[in-house]
Amino acid sequence: MSRNSQDVALLSPDERDLKPDDLEAGKSHGDSKDQNLDHEYSIPSAVKFTWLGTYFFFSLVLTLYNKLVLGKFHFPWLLTFLHTLFASLGTYAMLQMGYFKLSRLGRRENLALVAFSALFTANIAVSNLSLAMVSVPFYQTMRMLCPIFTILIFRVWYGRTYSTMTYLSLVPLIIGATMTTAGEMSFSDAGFLLTILGVILAALKTVVTNRFMTGSLALPPVEFLMRMSPLAALQALACATATGEVAAFREQVRTGGFNPVSSSLSLAGNGFLALLLNISSFNTNKLAGALTMTVCGNLKQCLTVMLGIFLFNVTVDFLNGAGMAVTMVGAAIYSKAELDNKNRKKKQEAAFKPTEQR
Repeated sequence: MSRNSQDVALLSPDERDLKPDDLEAGKSHGDSKDQNLDHEYSIPSAVKFTWLGTYFFFSLVLTLYNKLVLGKFHFPWLLTFLHTLFASLGTYAMLQMGYFKLSRLGRRENLALVAFSALFTANIAVSNLSLAMVSVPFYQTMRMLCPIFTILIFRVWYGRTYSTMTYLSLVPLIIGATMTTAGEMSFSDAGFLLTILGVILAALKTVVTNRFMTGSLALPPVEFLMRMSPLAALQALACATATGEVAAFREQVRTGGFNPVSSSLSLAGNGFLALLLNISSFNTNKLAGALTMTVCGNLKQCLTVMLGIFLFNVTVDFLNGAGMAVTMVGAAIYSKAELDNKNRKKKQEAAFKPTEQR
């Protein structure tokens, strides 16, 4: 059949898909901050739970290791420098061995990495400062609010919402973790404000980490760690110098308080374990999501107390024990809610999948 008019394209120029390799053009279409917000629901459950288990294992082991190391090495900023230094060296070695390739970043992306490293350092600085102004139970209780601030950041900045069951599951998670760490609460006004600021920074750091790896930039976790670690290491060393830790460490070495062999081996083992934790943490954040990471933080508090009961003869009262049970129930509800969310997303994608035209 002949046409009386000129052929018309099925799609207008604005509606046509971009070429798959046209990355620069792709960045200009749509709001990048809304991209891939629910990336965790596309990950197979087996992969997600494997990385979560790895993260929990290394996190708990490093927590106990730090407890032993900091008993003799009273320099938290130098320990942070050690961790980020090992992360830098370890990921660079992985790059040389061909485990990943570097992405080409522009000036804007590099500035964003510098800003993130500053956020990383600020989070540690505020946490250390606030911990010196409030009691440990109060500090731990306030940190339990991190999932709430994570949800608020996603809601306000990205417009993301979660299911009602996910919201409800956070109630026993937060209350239970608070009961587990309950103790004598004492704080100053400045300490209270700094602690809240520290919680907000911790939640923001977790969300930004996730968006670096799942948003428009989509950096691989190990590459992101390699790019961020040297900057964070330099900032941690600067903070250690400013707070007098470097001078105090030199004095300890001069007076024989630092054993060159045993202490160095202990710190090297601690740094290597921190490297493994950082790799698992960044991968878990990308695959499981930022909210799940903050929920894991609450659950880790309970597991740490449970390990302390067996390893360090820590005594807990009925309130603490009940808090552990409530937290475990909350974790189970949260896991079920996230699995339901994933299944619901799959059904929606299947329902709206376009049929192939011939």
